[in-house]
Amino acid sequence: MQGVTQLSQLLEAENPAVSKRTRFIFILFALVFVAALFRFSAAPEDPPLKVGFIILGDITEPGWNASHYEGIRAACEAHGAELLVRDHVPEGTGSCSKAVRDLIAHGCSLIVLASFDYPDEVKDLADEYPEIAFAATSPKAYAANMTAYFPRLYQARYLAGALAAMRTKTNVIGYVAAFPNSEVRRGINAFLLGAQRMNPKTRVVVAWTNNWEDAAKEAVLTERLIRETGADVMTYHQDDAAVAETADRLGVDFIAYNAPIPEGLSHGIAAVRCRWDIYYDDILRRYLKGELNAMKNHWIGIDRNAVFLDELSPEITDGMRGHLYYLRRALNGHQLIFIGPLVDNEGNLRCNEGETISDDALLDSIDWLISGVSVLE
Repeated sequence: MQGVTQLSQLLEAENPAVSKRTRFIFILFALVFVAALFRFSAAPEDPPLKVGFIILGDITEPGWNASHYEGIRAACEAHGAELLVRDHVPEGTGSCSKAVRDLIAHGCSLIVLASFDYPDEVKDLADEYPEIAFAATSPKAYAANMTAYFPRLYQARYLAGALAAMRTKTNVIGYVAAFPNSEVRRGINAFLLGAQRMNPKTRVVVAWTNNWEDAAKEAVLTERLIRETGADVMTYHQDDAAVAETADRLGVDFIAYNAPIPEGLSHGIAAVRCRWDIYYDDILRRYLKGELNAMKNHWIGIDRNAVFLDELSPEITDGMRGHLYYLRRALNGHQLIFIGPLVDNEGNLRCNEGETISDDALLDSIDWLISGVSVLE
């Protein structure tokens, strides 16, 4: 500033005709120039947040994989974060640990683990890198910087069960499911409770594939459930749509899972869906506020419009829609689903009358199937 004043005085000394207005304009331009120099010499802004995302299958594959990818991509774009993806990462092979190290090396400070066994596989890495935040879609492991984060998909399963019970004529619903873990059993139990809410005679027969994606096996089990048990409505917990395609080919109603009803199929009556963009937006917001790992387990559900029953078929009557609307409103008002007495399919009392199953237990302790559910041998 002193230099600018001296230049102005020098100009006036050499040319007394310089007016005060000319001096003012000169000083103004000089100040703008100095401010510009200061701006360009200031410290650079912090780089954008880098989010790492690890998933089992192909991010373009409809179902679990594509819906997750599309959701986290939308959330990252909304928050100006850079998304780094590692897909085709099989469980139990050491690939997840390698993917985590790679993402950390590329500057990721938040890593999302989007398959059930991943947390257990990288527990040691979470301890090794305490500055990295982890969000996992299962409770397989916990650390101070790793939180189990999951949508209440079981709420939409409950509505799906109610719809299936209103559609069935045989009172038998077929359910093809990947693994007998807490996540899958939780959904099956909620489905049965919703079904029996509408029709106490309804029962569910489960066929296990022991794989998140095995289209050939899913097709065989779907046919068996329809032909051997009389199931006239089908649903599933798998990463692909093989059950829907097989049921449709056999002329049987089905309820899709985690994806729209596949195009060209005419027997889909609804779809259990999750707004993964809302889910991941919540994760990013909590991370940016420093709250992501403040809790061991975190849920997001129907009250946030994160989960819902979608794509109701034109064959669903107004009366059926009315029942579903009533049930959804109750859930939106925080009505609980797992309220006692609850008895498992081996006759053991799992929840006393008037009691409820806690969120922590729902997330990682459902190692039983409710009475009314049987398993295809």
